[in-house]
Amino acid sequence: MSLTEILLRPLRSSSAKPLVTHYDDAAGTRVELSVATVANWAAKTANWLVEEHDVEPGTPVAVQLPPHWQTAGVLLGAWWAGAHVTADPTGAAVTFVAPGASAPGVVAAVSLDPMGRDLGGSRDGVVDFVGEARLFGDDYFGSPVDGSTPALAGLTVDEVLARAQGLDQGVRALSTADWTIPDGVLRAFLAPLAAGGSVVQVTGADPARLDDRRRAEHTTLDVLG
Repeated sequence: MSLTEILLRPLRSSSAKPLVTHYDDAAGTRVELSVATVANWAAKTANWLVEEHDVEPGTPVAVQLPPHWQTAGVLLGAWWAGAHVTADPTGAAVTFVAPGASAPGVVAAVSLDPMGRDLGGSRDGVVDFVGEARLFGDDYFGSPVDGSTPALAGLTVDEVLARAQGLDQGVRALSTADWTIPDGVLRAFLAPLAAGGSVVQVTGADPARLDDRRRAEHTTLDVLG
């Protein structure tokens, strides 16, 4: 079973529950995605990776993105397809980057728009990921993924799950941490999900506003950068 299936299966019985809430304090935006919406984005990503780029279990996929709700969809989609998520684009089937960034090989720019708008089309050899992926299916029915399959910077599916354990069940984590690979992704994203919880990610955090965020979001744990 893929890492994404293992993480999302217990949560999908409460599909309307908030899973990822993203604040951008610099832009003044807040976006909240339910379990169902995150799962849909992950499925679109997995279908796009498999159908357009022949990704299969163990295929390297590089992710060079900041903490964001779109990054959550990319990561979960890659793992659903069985991909080996790395930070290094060398040999990767696809490298996901922020708008304006570059990388060798096939490059997919993720808009990081708070409302999910795309970049207006692919150009100059860079794929407009959101524009392309939204055309794919909202469900993913892929091949099984063995627990020994590399999933994150050399760690297997089973090893990632083992390292993500330890938080209280149902935790709601307030995070200002960067989603570095592997440590930041494990600590700030995967660990809360593995506990059946949710993530409130604050980018460009204003320290003076964190108490307000804790109260408004009813968080139970800090994961600070």
